[in-house]
Amino acid sequence: MFAAKSKKKEIPSEGKETFTFLARGFEFKGTLTFEGTVRIDGSVAGEIRSSGTIILGEHAAVEGDVSAGTIVSGGKITGNVMAMEKVHFLPTAVLRGDVMAPLVQMDEGVSFHGTCESEGRVKKKTPEEVREAPSQTPKVRISHRGEVL
Repeated sequence: MFAAKSKKKEIPSEGKETFTFLARGFEFKGTLTFEGTVRIDGSVAGEIRSSGTIILGEHAAVEGDVSAGTIVSGGKITGNVMAMEKVHFLPTAVLRGDVMAPLVQMDEGVSFHGTCESEGRVKKKTPEEVREAPSQTPKVRISHRGEVL
C-alpha cells in the first residue's frame, strides 16, 4: 500500500566523455591522472597524465612532464611533453623541455627551448612506447628565438 515506487536511475558513463576543469588559482603538487578531457588554468608541480586531451590555459604553469593523447597548451611548461596523437602550442605558450608526438603545431609567438621529435601521421604509440623509445633521428636544438643551436 505504501510501497516506494521511486527507482534510482543511473546514467551510464559508457561512451560519454568526461570533462574536468581546474580553474585559475588551483595549486597541486604530485601526479594528476585523468580520463577524458581536462583543462588546467592553475599551477601543477608534478606529472600530468591523461588518455584523452589536456588543455593548458594561458595562466597554467606546470613544472613536470605532461603526457596525453592530445595536448593543447597556451601556458608555461617546464618539463617534457609527450602525446600519442598531437601537440598544439598556442601563441602564449612557453615550453622549457622536449616534445615527442606524431604531429606538432606551434603558432607564431611560442617560446620554446628544447628538442622536438615528430614522425608525422604514423601508427599511434602507447604512452609507454613514447617514453621508452630511443631516439634514432638526430636532434636539432632550437632556441626560443627560433635559431638553431
